[in-house]
Amino acid sequence: MTILFIRHGETKGNLEKRYIGSTDEPLCNIGIQNISDLNISEYDVIISSPLIRCLQTAEILFPNNDIQIENNFRECDFGDFEGKNFLELQFDPAYQTWINNQGLSSFPNGENPTLFRERCCLAFQENIHKYSEFHKIAFVVHGGTIMSILSEFAIPHKDYFDWLTPNGHGWVCEYHIDFLEVKEQI
Repeated sequence: MTILFIRHGETKGNLEKRYIGSTDEPLCNIGIQNISDLNISEYDVIISSPLIRCLQTAEILFPNNDIQIENNFRECDFGDFEGKNFLELQFDPAYQTWINNQGLSSFPNGENPTLFRERCCLAFQENIHKYSEFHKIAFVVHGGTIMSILSEFAIPHKDYFDWLTPNGHGWVCEYHIDFLEVKEQI
């Protein structure tokens, strides 16, 4: 089974290097253009996060497909950091603690990163099982979702932050029962 992970196109918050997790922000003009320029082959099933930036990306890339929504693929809720960037947070003691813990501690008033990763991986496994009769499945999701799944299932194994994927880019993989063989970066 061929699996495509594609990160949504840019939003205004992405361009400003903001933590945009649970904020339901649409694609910006640059994001729409960059996604429109991609040449992605046809896929049998398209599964998307429910957030508008992913749905817009899926609609642009796969205009002839129905889009299946998976709520557990939504991005991590960054809590008090949501909508802010490094410059706005650099003197915040809670942010410094989070950085010092290599991003593993919970976001103040937000989601626990470990639980977020578990949520994404479980949703991936459930969807692979649900659509197992299909040969090509595309997941239009968030950077954190991709990093969660690939750090858990991809061969060659890499750590979470090693799978950082730019907006409008992704990975083509082959699914083999309990792991993903990474074939190509888009």
